[in-house]
Amino acid sequence: MKHRCLKAAFLLVAAAPVHAASDAAKRFGAREAIQQIGLSPDGKRIVVLMADSKRGVQAVIYTVDASTPPVSLISSTGEKEQLDYCQWASNDRLICGLSFTQGRVRDMVGFDRLVTISVDGKSAKVLSAAPSANALGVMQDGGRIIDWQGDASGSAVLMTRQYVPSVSTGSHIDGSSEGLGVERVDPVTLRRVPVEKPRETAQEYITDGKGRVRVMGLRPTTGTGYSGSKILYQYRKVDSNTWLPLSVVGGDAQTSSGFDPYAVDPTLNVAYGLDAQDGRTALFKIALDGSLKRDLVFARPDVDVAGLIKIGRQRRVVGVSYVTDRRQAEFFDPELKKLGAGLAKALPQRPLVQFVDATADESKLMLWTGSDIDPGEYMLFDKQTRQLGSLLRVRPPLDGMTLAPVKAVTFPAADGTAIPAYLTLPPGKPAANLPAIVMPHGGPGDRDEWGFDWLVQFFAARGYAVLQPNYRGSTGYGESWFKQNGFKSWRTAIGDVNDGGRWLVKQGIAAPDTLAIVGWSYGGYAALQSAVLDPKLFKAIVAIAPVTDLEALRQEHADYTDFKLVDAFIGKGPHVFQGSPAQNAGRITAPVLMFHGDMDQNVGIDESRMMANRLRNAGKSVELVEFKGLAHQLDDSEARTTLLDRSDSFLREKMGMPPLP
Repeated sequence: MKHRCLKAAFLLVAAAPVHAASDAAKRFGAREAIQQIGLSPDGKRIVVLMADSKRGVQAVIYTVDASTPPVSLISSTGEKEQLDYCQWASNDRLICGLSFTQGRVRDMVGFDRLVTISVDGKSAKVLSAAPSANALGVMQDGGRIIDWQGDASGSAVLMTRQYVPSVSTGSHIDGSSEGLGVERVDPVTLRRVPVEKPRETAQEYITDGKGRVRVMGLRPTTGTGYSGSKILYQYRKVDSNTWLPLSVVGGDAQTSSGFDPYAVDPTLNVAYGLDAQDGRTALFKIALDGSLKRDLVFARPDVDVAGLIKIGRQRRVVGVSYVTDRRQAEFFDPELKKLGAGLAKALPQRPLVQFVDATADESKLMLWTGSDIDPGEYMLFDKQTRQLGSLLRVRPPLDGMTLAPVKAVTFPAADGTAIPAYLTLPPGKPAANLPAIVMPHGGPGDRDEWGFDWLVQFFAARGYAVLQPNYRGSTGYGESWFKQNGFKSWRTAIGDVNDGGRWLVKQGIAAPDTLAIVGWSYGGYAALQSAVLDPKLFKAIVAIAPVTDLEALRQEHADYTDFKLVDAFIGKGPHVFQGSPAQNAGRITAPVLMFHGDMDQNVGIDESRMMANRLRNAGKSVELVEFKGLAHQLDDSEARTTLLDRSDSFLREKMGMPPLP
């Protein structure tokens, strides 16, 4: 039984070439210059993962005061390996995560490793435990840092370790060391001390941020080796090593129910977690003193809690975020609450603020600020001097460009339900008789929110109005809005998407002859299935890495441990055939353009190939652009430039619009 390793989806080989792409396609297609950033414990240095012009990543060390030249730490080409992150283990040393892959999609094995390296780029060592020479399997999981304050001195980290069974003597198989455990590891000496013995069903460990594991999640497997539908969480008291029951979380591939713990507060001796409250996700805390006293911390009557806000090396819980028209923060920490209000006044043009990192004493805070018309900037705030300084811009190629404001709107579905959405109009154009695009989001267990989106902004820059509907089946609005999910309840979800297109026409925003639909992943599925439901509504379809056949999607997971979860999410019944674009290709009349990477592990490229064949056999207009070696996100600047340029040209040609330079 294989474990699905989505990290391998970022291991790329070669993209389709770019031919005379527009300047806009090149600018918007360029990946974010800053892939990740971190602040040293003393606040004197930052580590930045910077994207190159194609698909590679380089980690660079800067001094905050620019007193010394930048130091190149480690890099990856993105061809056979990918640098995923680098974080500070101490002021002089970092820990970086890399992911690798072997084979092709049908037999692909992904694995990752952690390395530790000094700030001068020297003394690099593999931090992940070395696999046994007698191991009976591949150690795919190289470990994850779960506590950066692994002991009182701060000189060690706590990290998980995947133990693989091995042959010990003769033909005897030693299964006593199998599963996920925890070790305390010194990043300098590599000394390893077991903290939690390996457990075959262990899936997660949560610490208190001070070097002690307090919560453990176990997912029992079925008799056939597949992951079960429940996670059993246990906890231990401060003064005990005995594990006690905490909660049971059930669900499928994209949903869950029950108290799901995310963090432990050692001062309050509680676990913070999410659970349902009146049909919406709320934040609770449960006492870990043996009483299991449960208290509601934060809830909204209109939307779900989106997640916890954590800060510092101990990942201290300081607040919670939620999304109405825009993402909002509710801080529990009085100082940060006051600071958040101050930043809103200081940066009125960039109302989105996220705390990214902090020094060990939290005297300096690294943050990101941005908006719908600003891709964002990383900044450093000094609490003592009250100074806020700029560090790095996220997307320099877009600096100086006029971007399009994003407006929250609602439109009526056929049954009268008000569907929330975001409308982006091309800069300087009146909202009348425009070429327009409905762009459903992926997931389907996801939602769009207010902010910068490179795909939306590109099309707005090319003169299109763009509507992003949060159709029923989206997350964030509670259980009743999610329905059964966007596959089982596809008629409702796709109906809402189509009603968004009809609303654009009825409002006079869109010209009916230049109305298109563009989507990625589930959004690509929605783009194709929209034409099955109403063949005459959209005049052109662009689907990127789309699901095209629900049964094929199910079978893609057949050899992986998550099969039962995916199987439950897709379900059984007439909707599997009726809700599959490839099975209903004959109903589609609009021309179709698809893009897909041939290393996509989220949605296999065979789904797009199947769709293209079915459309051709039915005498329909279809093009499929395959990107060699690319995965689901097409994380390559040249590939994304091609995608944007080809999509724009396709829409203009098929809808009778004049080309733009």
